[in-house]
Amino acid sequence: MANQLLRLDRRGLVLLYIFLGTLQESGARQIQYLVPEETDKGFFVGNISKDLGLEPWELAERRVRIVSRGKTPLFALNPRSGSLVTAGRIDREELCETVSSCILKMEILVEDTLKIYGVEVEIMDINDNAPSFREEEVEIKVSEHATPGSRFPLPNARDPDVGINSLQGYQLNSNSYFSLQVRGRTDGAKNPELVLEGSLDREKEAAHLLFLTALDGGDPVRQGTVPIRVVVLDINDHIPKFTQSVYRVSVPENLSPGTRVLVVNATDPDEGINGEVVYSFRDMESRASEIFQLDSQTGEVLLQGPLDFEKYRFYEMEIQGQDGGGLSTTAKMLITVVDVNDNVPEITITSSTNSVLENSPPGTVIALLNVQDQDSGENGQVSCFIPNNLPFNLEKTYEYYYKLMTNRVLDREHIQSYNITLTATDQGSPPLSTKTHISLNVADDNDNAPTFAHSSYSAYILENNARGASFFSVTALDWDSEENARVTYSLVEDTVQGAPLSSYISINSDTGVLYALHSFDYEQFRDLQLQVMAHDSGDPPLSSNVSLSLFVLDQNDNTPEILYPALPTDGSTGVELAPRSAEPGYLVTKVVAVDRDSGQNAWLSYRLLKASEPGLFTVGLHTGEQAPPNTDWRFSQAQRPGTSGSQNGDETGTWPNNQFDTEMLQAMILASASEAADGSSTLGGGAGTMGLSARYGPQFTLQHVPDYRQNVYIPGSNATLTNAAGKRDGKAPASGNGNKKKSGKKEKK
Repeated sequence: MANQLLRLDRRGLVLLYIFLGTLQESGARQIQYLVPEETDKGFFVGNISKDLGLEPWELAERRVRIVSRGKTPLFALNPRSGSLVTAGRIDREELCETVSSCILKMEILVEDTLKIYGVEVEIMDINDNAPSFREEEVEIKVSEHATPGSRFPLPNARDPDVGINSLQGYQLNSNSYFSLQVRGRTDGAKNPELVLEGSLDREKEAAHLLFLTALDGGDPVRQGTVPIRVVVLDINDHIPKFTQSVYRVSVPENLSPGTRVLVVNATDPDEGINGEVVYSFRDMESRASEIFQLDSQTGEVLLQGPLDFEKYRFYEMEIQGQDGGGLSTTAKMLITVVDVNDNVPEITITSSTNSVLENSPPGTVIALLNVQDQDSGENGQVSCFIPNNLPFNLEKTYEYYYKLMTNRVLDREHIQSYNITLTATDQGSPPLSTKTHISLNVADDNDNAPTFAHSSYSAYILENNARGASFFSVTALDWDSEENARVTYSLVEDTVQGAPLSSYISINSDTGVLYALHSFDYEQFRDLQLQVMAHDSGDPPLSSNVSLSLFVLDQNDNTPEILYPALPTDGSTGVELAPRSAEPGYLVTKVVAVDRDSGQNAWLSYRLLKASEPGLFTVGLHTGEQAPPNTDWRFSQAQRPGTSGSQNGDETGTWPNNQFDTEMLQAMILASASEAADGSSTLGGGAGTMGLSARYGPQFTLQHVPDYRQNVYIPGSNATLTNAAGKRDGKAPASGNGNKKKSGKKEKK
C-alpha cells in the first residue's frame, strides 16, 4: 500500500509540474493540483506562492487566504513555505461518491488587492476499498424443468473506488450446472447473471451452493464474496413479465411525501400461487431506499422522503417481480428530478470595511461579496443590486463575485453613515430574493475651517480696568468632528505703541475669552485693533481670522485743575482789584480750570466755597466769572450750542447732556483755543466769535455766550485764552495773569 501511494505521489508530481509549466505559459488564472486521497494532515499539495507570483513571506503580509464558505476546510496555507497543504485526512469516496473525476474547487483571495484566484485540486483515487455485496447470502429458486441457457440475475457488488481500482469483474466457483456471464448496463456498470448449463434433477440434488466473487483492478487486487444458494423447485414454467422493460418518469423536487411517482405491473400466466407476483426493489442504493417506497402488492412507487435536486438529480433502480413459485423477472426504473426554484440566493460578505474616509476618491472598494444560488438553470441565475439613491456601485468581478465601491466623493458633514441594502434575486418563476445589510460609517476628514459667527467684532472696556479682567469672548464653530473640530484660539501677533500685542491682551486658547493684561488709560490710549485666529486640531490644521476693535471708555478719574488764578509762590495772598465805582455785573476776574477727562466728565462748574461777604460776589456756574453775566446772554431755542437744530440744555443755559453734542462743542472750543494760542487766527468769525459764528450764524457772537476760551487748557502750553471781546466795562484787561498786587489794604468799592 505504501509503495502504491509513493508511486502515485511521484506520478502526480510529474503531472503537476508539466501542467503548471503549461499554465504559466498560457497566462491562465485557474490553478490546478493533484493530490492522492488518504494522505496525512499537512501533505504538500502545491507551491501556491510561486503560482501566484509571490514570495512565501508575502502570503501573510498581503493577507492571502482561502475563502471559506462555511464548510470544514480541506486545505490550508503554510505561510512559512508558501505551500498549499491538506488540513486533514481526505476521503475521495466521501467527497465525490462514485464520480470518476473528483475535483475540489476553492478561491484564493489576495486581500490587499482584492484579487481572486480559482484553484482546482483533483483528488486521486487509491485502492482503499474492496468490492462488497450488500447481501450476506443470496437464494435463487430454479425450476427443475428450467431449460439450459436460462438466466438468473445475481447481486451486484459495490466498490466506491474509481478507475482501475473499482470493480472490474466477477468469478464463480467451478461447478457442473451453472456458469457466469456479465452484461453491461447503460451506465457502464456490469450485471452478473447465473446461466443454467444443464438440466436439473431435484430428486438427485435439491440445492446447489455457489460462491460469487467480485474483484477490482488494484495492485494488489481486492475482492469480496457472497454465497449463492440455488434451490431447485418443482415445476413452474412461466416467468412474470413486466409491461415495460424500462420505466421512466420525471418528477419535480418539491413533491410532498406520500405522493405516487409511478405504478409498475408484471403478469404471470400461471395459476394459483405460481401466478401471483410480488414486487420488490432489487439492488437498491441506500440513498434511494430513504426516498422511495414500493408497495409489494400493487406495484405503486411512493415518495417517502424529500427530493432535493441540488443533492441528487437522478435515480436508477431495479424492480423485481417474483411469482409464488420463485420465478422472477426485473425491470428498470429511471427517475429524473426536475429543478424547482426552492432555494433563495445566498450573499456572502467575503471582505468588508465598516468605515471609509470622507473625500475618498470614487472607486474606493467598500466590500467584496459572493452571490450564489443552489438551483440550476434560470433558477440559479442571480443578479445583485443596491438602491439607486446611494453613492455606491456594484461591479461584477470574478464569476459570482461583486465589488461594492463608491461612485462619488462622500461628505461626512452631509451624511455620517449609510445602511446599504444588498438584494440578490434569481430568475426563477416566481423569482426568489434575499437581502443583507452593510453598515458603513463615513470617517471625518479635516475639510472645514473654523467659522466665526460675525465677520468682525467690537468690544468696550472702561479705563482703569483691573489687570487680568475678561472683557469679551469670541466663538468659532467647526463642522468636522473630534480632533478636527476642536478649536483653539490665539491672537495674531502685532505691536501696539512699540510693544507686543501680547503684553496688552491675552486669550484663553480653549474658550476664546479675551483678557486685559494692561490697565488702560483713556487719556493715553483710546482704541486697539487686533485679529483673533481660530484653528482646529486636524492634520494639517485649518484656520480663520476675525478682526476685533477694542474701544477704551472714559471714566471720571481726573480732578479739575485750576490754572488761574494761581497760588503765589512767595507766600503772599493773591489780590484782584475792582474800582470803587464798579456796578453790579462788573467782571472782577475769571477762574480758569481744565479737566483731562472727556465728554461730560470734562465739563466744569464753579461755585464759591467761602466768602467774607457772601452777598457781595457771585461766580458764574459754568463760566467761572466773582459777577454773573447779564440775563440777555442766554440763547434762544434755535441758538443753543450743539449740532445744527439740536435742542440741548434748558432755559438756564446748562451744558448739553448729549455726549455727542458736548464733545463736538468741546472740539470746536479746543480748535479755536489752539488758533488763539499760536496767534495765527482771528478765531474764525471775527473778534469774540471763537470761530462759531460761521456755523451758527452772524448773530452768534461771544457777547451772547459765556467766554469758554478762558476755561480751555492748551496742550503743550501754560497759556489760557484771554477775553478777546474786551471787558464789559470797556477797559483793557490787566497785564500779566490778571493778578494785581498792592502793598496796602484791599481796595473797596
